[in-house]
Amino acid sequence: MNSDKIILGIDPGTTIMGFGLIKVVNKKMHFLQLNELQLHKYDDHYLKLKLIFERTIELIDTFKPDEIAIEAPFFGKNVQSMLKLGRAQGVAMAAGLSREIPIIEYAPKKIKMAITGNGNASKEQVAKMLQSLLQLKELPKNLDSTDGLAAAVCHFYNSGKIEIGKNYTGWSAFVKQNEGRVKK
Repeated sequence: MNSDKIILGIDPGTTIMGFGLIKVVNKKMHFLQLNELQLHKYDDHYLKLKLIFERTIELIDTFKPDEIAIEAPFFGKNVQSMLKLGRAQGVAMAAGLSREIPIIEYAPKKIKMAITGNGNASKEQVAKMLQSLLQLKELPKNLDSTDGLAAAVCHFYNSGKIEIGKNYTGWSAFVKQNEGRVKK
């Protein structure tokens, strides 16, 4: 059975939509691309949603991802912001669904935990860990694209490679149970 696949990760937003792609070959991930769709120059919210949909379709048609991992909106106090983020996420999801691609949502804390081991890690910590994991030469100025890439990497880690809920008694136990993830 061929387990090779491409995962598109999306960090939806109405100002910046970040995205990243990885390819999984023989249970190892390889970096393909990270970038962002800049939307702050547009005033019309509906135009922004249209552009999110079109860019997501373009990514799907270009890279042919097997799965899409998307960051779920966090629960904030500003209802209007939540509504706009939910719409952005929904439009990106609709693009994937229109191409019949499975979509998996991950909470921001779960993504941060998968990448750094700390659910409260900063964007910078997540980006630095991704840079190390995927041997990225440099990081982008805006970290929305690394957030999209983090969603894809989180999905890779949660696709059977790592069992959820394992307890480790310390670093040596972690290393012993995850030898494939440790560089020697």
